Amino acid sequence: MQWNVCDGNEMRRHTKTNARSVWSRRAVLFLFFLLLGLLGKVAISAGQEQPEEPSKKADSAEKQTKEDKKDKRTHRGALVAAPLPIVSPAIGAGVVPVLGYIFPFQEKDKVSPPSVIGAAGLITDNGSRGFGVGADLFMKEDTYEVKTFYAHGNINYDLFGVGFVNGNAGLKLPLKQAGQLFFIEGLRNIGWKFFVGPRFVNGNSFITLNSTTGDFALVPPDTGLTTNLRAVGIGVVRDSRINRFYPTQGMFLQFTGDFFSQGLGSKYSFQSYKVTFNKYQGFGSRQVLAYNLFLCGTGGEPPFYGNCVYGMNNELRGYQAGRYLDRYMFATQLEYRVVLRWRLGVVAFGGLGSVAPGADKFRTDQFLPGGGAGIRFLMSKKYHVNLRTDFAWGKDTFTWSVGVGEAF
Repeated sequence: MQWNVCDGNEMRRHTKTNARSVWSRRAVLFLFFLLLGLLGKVAISAGQEQPEEPSKKADSAEKQTKEDKKDKRTHRGALVAAPLPIVSPAIGAGVVPVLGYIFPFQEKDKVSPPSVIGAAGLITDNGSRGFGVGADLFMKEDTYEVKTFYAHGNINYDLFGVGFVNGNAGLKLPLKQAGQLFFIEGLRNIGWKFFVGPRFVNGNSFITLNSTTGDFALVPPDTGLTTNLRAVGIGVVRDSRINRFYPTQGMFLQFTGDFFSQGLGSKYSFQSYKVTFNKYQGFGSRQVLAYNLFLCGTGGEPPFYGNCVYGMNNELRGYQAGRYLDRYMFATQLEYRVVLRWRLGVVAFGGLGSVAPGADKFRTDQFLPGGGAGIRFLMSKKYHVNLRTDFAWGKDTFTWSVGVGEAF
């Protein structure tokens, strides 16, 4: 689980004159929140089978029966809780408290993957505030999947403009965007591990300009107006992973198409298409090589935030989400994961990608490489859910991100 309204996964760049004091404060912030995150795992033991009590000699058959039932009692799911720190050049420093529950939707169902319900908040020092709740449910022996979430809040961030050139120029416009978003998707298993079904998106936002001085990017046309966005769409998924929280074998393929239309009550009419492909190969019981490919395309006349946004959902770590955005985007990366002792693990990753105004407009001199390394802490042994922290380097930039679960 990870807060995705504006990913908040990057470190603020500073001038040389104040770098030493800033890095000192960030080191303290990192250690403080990491300690809180580790302490927040107290509730995680609820997801593991409780040890059986030693058998006692019963004075009667009725007492022995009660003891046997007590010995066999186990908890149904796993509770995962952690306060995740944010240090972002877009939305400041703060915390994202996360609470999730992993469980089988039906106890007798041994085929469906585990379901998840959760909630997350957002508090940063630049005034960004928000919360979200969601669920991902698997039912009827992996016949149906229902995914939904609701988010509400306000985000203060910088807009660099659309296109690689504007993102590279470094001119930015400070904006405040307040609003809410509701999403629901229902999928049905049609065979061969393929799920197909409809999607619905509904939201609204109000964008205002924060105070600024000097040169800045162009002001978007819908500033100061309430914008409604509404879409129907389709989702197609094929998932052969054995454990979706920490895959060691198999693949994940997803296609989504969302169609925003004024006929549905949306201010803008446009289309958004996304493809995700992940492949996993394990080596023994402690090593995994994971590959990720993400493609995005947009048609029609979207608002600036309806374009493909580079680095929004860990498609490539090392970049401030929103600095590079355009009609088309691709990103590909490879990650090597190793499980260590004492619930620890390490990863190393690297990749590249880019944005472009057309599918045939990508240029090799505008590719954006990224790479880095990370540390993992096992939060739930039952489902192998990790707390992750990644340090990544991009083109003239550096980011630090924290989340629950793997990046992909």
